[in-house]
Formats: sequence, structure tokens, C-alpha cells
Amino acid sequence: MTNEAAKAQLADLAEMVQGSFAALARAQRDRARLTASARAGGRRVTVTVNADGVVIKIEFSDDIDALTYSEIAAAVTSAAQEAAVEVKQKSQEILAELQAEKAKIPTLSEMFPLMPDIQAMMPTPPEVSMAPPNAAERRAPDADTGLRFENVEEFEHDPQARAHSDAATPGW
Repeated sequence: MTNEAAKAQLADLAEMVQGSFAALARAQRDRARLTASARAGGRRVTVTVNADGVVIKIEFSDDIDALTYSEIAAAVTSAAQEAAVEVKQKSQEILAELQAEKAKIPTLSEMFPLMPDIQAMMPTPPEVSMAPPNAAERRAPDADTGLRFENVEEFEHDPQARAHSDAATPGW
């Protein structure tokens, strides 16, 4: 490949990257303006969330007193979750357009064949639970980190307890 061809290819790549940055900025602006609303409790409760799924407005109809406090609480929770799901779907639609733009840019591994595809190595985050705080799925054990230590000695971190430990004595 000649030097001029390499320069032209690099200029094309720079132009694609610049276009992708502009598309990213547009997508971020569009996503930041997103809201979603949902109703529950016989349409007596309306909850509106922002793009992050944070509740920004709760409205009760005039006949909200037909519901008990626990029914109101359940309706608010249900409407907030439904609105959060809706705004997440809207966000994913915006990001899907961005992914199409990103797919046009070659990866490092395509430009440099010996370079690993770092993006493919990134773990995907788990789905966030909509379960209440004490639900069984929230009590699941922590993810296995894969680290195992064997043939180790315990160390007492408390200095007062360590003073009485054989391992802390100078003659040990």
C-alpha cells in the first residue's frame, strides 16, 4: 500500500469516527430528554420517570381514596416499574441506531490482525432486578470471582488480638 493510499484510508477512518461522535452526541441528547409514564390502580395512579428510570412525577386521580394505602403503594410501584421498562425500551431504540453507526468503524483487531478484540472480551452486565428488597433473587450469593486461595495462613487484623497471637511474637 502506498503512502498516499494509507493517508486516504486514515482520513476516511477519521471522518467516520468524527461522524460517529456526532451521532453519539445526538443520541445522548435524545436519550436525556426521554420520559415515560404508566398508570396503575385502576388508572388512579400515574407515574412518570426520566431516561434513567428515576421517578420525576406521581399523580393521583380524584378518586384515589377508593384504594387502601397498600393498594396505592402497590400501584405506585407497579406504575414506576412499567414506566421504567418503557423508557429503557425507548433508550435501546436510540442506542440501536448508534450501534448501526458504530458497526461502520473497523475494530482494532480488524486494523491490526494480531490485536485481540477487546470489545468482545467485555462482560455484559446482568439484568437489574425489579424484585422488592427482601425477595429471594436479591438474597442470591455473590457472583463467584474465580479466585481461590489455598494453603494460606489466617492473619488477625485487630492489633489487640494480634498482641496475644503466637504468630505476632518476635520468636515465631
